[in-house]
Amino acid sequence: MATKIRLQRHGRKNYAFYPIVIADSRAPRDGRFIERIGSYNPNTNPATITLNFERALYWVNVGAQPTDTVRTILSNEGVLLMKHLQGGVRKGAFDEAEAQRRFEAWKSKKVAKVEAMKTSMADKQELAAKQRQQDEEAKNKAKAELVAKKKAEIAAAKAEAEAAAAPAEETEAPAAE
Repeated sequence: MATKIRLQRHGRKNYAFYPIVIADSRAPRDGRFIERIGSYNPNTNPATITLNFERALYWVNVGAQPTDTVRTILSNEGVLLMKHLQGGVRKGAFDEAEAQRRFEAWKSKKVAKVEAMKTSMADKQELAAKQRQQDEEAKNKAKAELVAKKKAEIAAAKAEAEAAAAPAEETEAPAAE
């Protein structure tokens, strides 16, 4: 039986998430599967991946073929690296402790890189929010100045009209006496 490690599509239109499953290659995409080993949610930033590492490694070692997307996911999670390191242990190139040390060094670099990316994204978002706030304050200040200028013009016109009306009343009053 040819087994595949592949994604099943779940979720709604334009908002899919994918369980990672082991299935017979002849089974339908969303149909029967042997085992579920994780999930992949591309809707979050960065994408959320949960994976049962031991079971994924077991299935890769027994010959299950991952699809292209799943191969990328397994590579990013370190499953394919661990398979490679176990091959080196079997051949006698190095021992199990060395393989674990190399894997842990790779994993720590990967985690540091992801954390740096997350903090960079958070900093960019914070900077963009501050910039939007400053732009909005500048627009509001310009609008307030414009409104104050119009109010001053209206008040000046009103005062001028009152001043023009006041002398006219004074000239009419003595003429009436």
